[in-house]
Amino acid sequence: MKIQHVVVTDTRQVELQAAELDETLAPDEFLVRTERTFISAGTELANYTGKEPAVYQKGSWCAYPWRSGYANVGVVEAIGTAVSRVAAGQRVLTFANHASHAKVSQNLFAAAVPDGMDSGAAAASRMAGVATAAMVMADRSQHQPVVLVFGLGMVGNLAAQSFRILGAKVVGVDPLPARRRLAERCGIANTLPGGELAALKQELLRLAGVEQADICIEATGLTPVLLQALALTVDVGQLILLGSPRVPVEGNLTAAFSDIHCRNIIVRGALEWCLPVYPTKNIWGGRTLPLLSLWDKQRMIFDWMADGRLFVEPLISHRLPPTRIKDAYEGLLTSPETFTGVVLDWA
Repeated sequence: MKIQHVVVTDTRQVELQAAELDETLAPDEFLVRTERTFISAGTELANYTGKEPAVYQKGSWCAYPWRSGYANVGVVEAIGTAVSRVAAGQRVLTFANHASHAKVSQNLFAAAVPDGMDSGAAAASRMAGVATAAMVMADRSQHQPVVLVFGLGMVGNLAAQSFRILGAKVVGVDPLPARRRLAERCGIANTLPGGELAALKQELLRLAGVEQADICIEATGLTPVLLQALALTVDVGQLILLGSPRVPVEGNLTAAFSDIHCRNIIVRGALEWCLPVYPTKNIWGGRTLPLLSLWDKQRMIFDWMADGRLFVEPLISHRLPPTRIKDAYEGLLTSPETFTGVVLDWA
């Protein structure tokens, strides 16, 4: 089968290429005809720009030439003999690449898209899967915690929304006015442009009644922002690393580690890949407990979208054909105030 797929060939070089896809399916595989995919501005741009050093390491997961994308909604056209999680004709969200057709292992993840849901919004909801890892990893036993989210790009926005849905007092921080306005449209009423530590404490006191947050979410991946988030985390509070750190920063970390140590700060990573893919059980203290899986989380996201609690559509600024992949990447990279989220339309 002849297909088209997106390939990042080198630093700031991306193409829509033709390829041949072997339609032979392994027992656990199924074939998807893609309707829409969504661009992950964090991971994909880091690899597109070479900010991720692994792109230059032969054999790495993202080495050039790299087939980008991991948010794909399409229709199942054929299934392997052992496939039980999807059926032919079903519309599903998978982690497949930006491609007109893809072979997917059911073991890697697949979730049925609700009837009536727009395929572009369903593909974009993949970013909510990334974002809600912060909510899953955080200790949420405290009633109505104050949550401060640094970075209101798509992932930070959706993370803020998830904590709002659960009843937290959420404040978002981002230097871009357009991102703050968009967050407000999505129900994050209180936002700040950032600034000096003392000023942020005063603004947080005005908006939430405290100078430090119970939970700080760092969604930029920038170490200087992480250090500011640490300073704004209350004693015995939580600092959640949602953004993937990629840019080297030199400096003495003793003060930061001392702060964590002396103020009993809990620092947690929030990479969603640490969760099981499908529902499973965990034996803890002699009890069998369910573990929240990627599949459970995605069903929750679809439910939130369906009942109007989670806003994904407003975050989609562009719907482009795959032939304009270069425009999409460059727009997301150089014009983040206008390119907030890009759906690729393969229909």
